[in-house]
Amino acid sequence: MTLEQKTYRYRLFLSGVSALLLLLGSFQVNAELILTAPPRETPDAGQKLYGPLAAELSSLLKQEVVYQHPGNWLAYQHDMRNDKYDIVFDGPHFISWRIKHIKHKAIVKLPGTLQFVIVGKKDDEKNKSLTDLVGRKVCGIPPPNLGTLTVYAAYDRPAQQPVIVPIRGGFKKVFNAFKAGKCQGAVFRTTFYAKKLSEQDRAITAILHRSAALPNQGISVSSRVDTAAQKKIAAALTKPEMPAIKSLLSRFGGKAKAFEPASDKDFANHHKLLEGVIFGW
Repeated sequence: MTLEQKTYRYRLFLSGVSALLLLLGSFQVNAELILTAPPRETPDAGQKLYGPLAAELSSLLKQEVVYQHPGNWLAYQHDMRNDKYDIVFDGPHFISWRIKHIKHKAIVKLPGTLQFVIVGKKDDEKNKSLTDLVGRKVCGIPPPNLGTLTVYAAYDRPAQQPVIVPIRGGFKKVFNAFKAGKCQGAVFRTTFYAKKLSEQDRAITAILHRSAALPNQGISVSSRVDTAAQKKIAAALTKPEMPAIKSLLSRFGGKAKAFEPASDKDFANHHKLLEGVIFGW
């Protein structure tokens, strides 16, 4: 083979590689974006709740956005670590972790804050402070629920932490388990404690600890969502007239009519609630 023939073949090879790279780049630009949220509901219920938002964002961005139910908490953790998701609605601890570790950007959050109380039985003379709960049982929604993580965070050393009794089904079931004597303490969101429990139910409790207020749940986006798309999403979600978020706001936002703008600074350091804790995040 002559030098000219070798040169010609080499140029053909380079042309082919260049064409392939351009094609792959085109696929990347037009790749679908994945919207997700924690597996707090069944896949069908999740589709009803988040599917309309995915459809609305697809129209807004001129790019397909699909809702994907994570299946379970282990899958959610695994896929989040692997940067699978592009548009994620969840708690401030998760948002903070993604900002720190996989270059997500916070764009919007629900109005208000998240705060929790740890309570004991009012008539329990051996249980008047957090120290008294060391080695005892506390009922809470299974971690990585933010409320339960605030129990862990209230203690400087893991050896001091109470034993969490995981209760599924929401704070009402947590209270029922606590009232039935399955644990010596319980953790609730402050709004649930103040507004959902009756005065009679609150009367049997004593607040042992009130956590610091954290930002409310919000949405972060991956590095695959460019700046222009981020601005479009934020602008749409902060307008009350967006029908696709009504069910979402009704469930998680109380009386909120829309999301509000958010930045990475709003979620600084809250990732620490997830790191180094006993369930292995």
